[in-house]
Amino acid sequence: MKHWLVSIGLLASLACALPSLAAEWVGTWGAAPLPPTAAGGPFPPTPSFSNQTIRQVVRVSVGGERVRIRFTNEYGTKALTIGAAHVALADATGAVQAGTDREILFSGKPGALIPAGAPLLSDPVALPVKERANLSISLFLPEETGPCTCHDTAMQSGFVSDSGNFTKQAFKPSQTIQRRAFLSGVEVESAAPAKVVVAFGDSITDGVGSTPDTNHRWPDRLLDRLAARGGRPGWGMVNMGISGNRVLNDNAGQSALARFDRDVLAVPGVAYVIVFEGVNDLGTSFGSFEGPFAGFKGMVPAHKATAEALIAGYRQLIARAHSRGVKIFGATIAPYEGAFYYSAEGESQRQAVNDWIRKGGAFDGVLDFDAVLRDPAKPSQIKNGLHAGDHLHGSDAGYEAVANSIDLALFK
Repeated sequence: MKHWLVSIGLLASLACALPSLAAEWVGTWGAAPLPPTAAGGPFPPTPSFSNQTIRQVVRVSVGGERVRIRFTNEYGTKALTIGAAHVALADATGAVQAGTDREILFSGKPGALIPAGAPLLSDPVALPVKERANLSISLFLPEETGPCTCHDTAMQSGFVSDSGNFTKQAFKPSQTIQRRAFLSGVEVESAAPAKVVVAFGDSITDGVGSTPDTNHRWPDRLLDRLAARGGRPGWGMVNMGISGNRVLNDNAGQSALARFDRDVLAVPGVAYVIVFEGVNDLGTSFGSFEGPFAGFKGMVPAHKATAEALIAGYRQLIARAHSRGVKIFGATIAPYEGAFYYSAEGESQRQAVNDWIRKGGAFDGVLDFDAVLRDPAKPSQIKNGLHAGDHLHGSDAGYEAVANSIDLALFK
């Protein structure tokens, strides 16, 4: 009898401990950091900040009881000083919800020094967050930062103050930016089961062409569908698109092959990755850059991104994902005739790549975005209304169509 009672007591103790043991940190939002760039054509140089507060709004995906923030100085050339940081729930306009403001600490202290070349993960913050909630993240930078480690295409407004620390209060912005500055991720801790999907691609995944401040990128739309399905697990969605990015070559950030471990495999809770990338490889390899586009000649690779080379690159991503138990889905490259770097030779290579994605059997699943976006009357072009006017990037309607085409049964 005594042994039986002891066993019951042990079982009760284990049962009480289970919620704590089951809790895990998972990625709920992300933005791939980029190295600074000089001014070029219509594009301004990467900004610097000094004695200013930056307030940025992010929409998380999966919810949890605590959050922690990943800041980044990964491309900085000197240490970055964080003077103060705060996080709060925000409404649809980004305004802080009363009573939700929390100080962000680093090893128990309100400030931190991020070494050059490093990220920095904050202490956990007790702030219950629901799925698809908005967070306001405020960062005070008391010293000259140098050109920032930013994500250049936020599709979301950020707000920069005049001089001073405004992390705990509202302020009138001195400027509005469309970048993610020194901010690369948000994680949540939740006892409920959760799996993370990473969208890995270029500007089409980054959301270029969608309406800013509306979360109308195709990964956002896919998240909405997964959330509406309900049940468990919960779904994290981390968008690691980089505008201009390529599979095989650096330029707009490191190549997909170079950044895959950091931007995909290192995301906490990653279970699936969608690879939708390759059009920039084809465009820069086979396009003709004359007249107003002569400035793009610097992006022409030494070795052309043939279908054979791209397929070899995809195989590398597949092998690395599988080695970590991550399922990897391949999206066919969308049409781009009418875009500034289109060529008939590039189109021929695109068809060969897409044929392999559909029939090669190497990916764990195929998402045929080409079939969704192409004009039936001219399959080398995106159908009018589904592109943003440049024959390359999606419109809100185009991104919605892409997201709606994805078979949710792939995500289990």
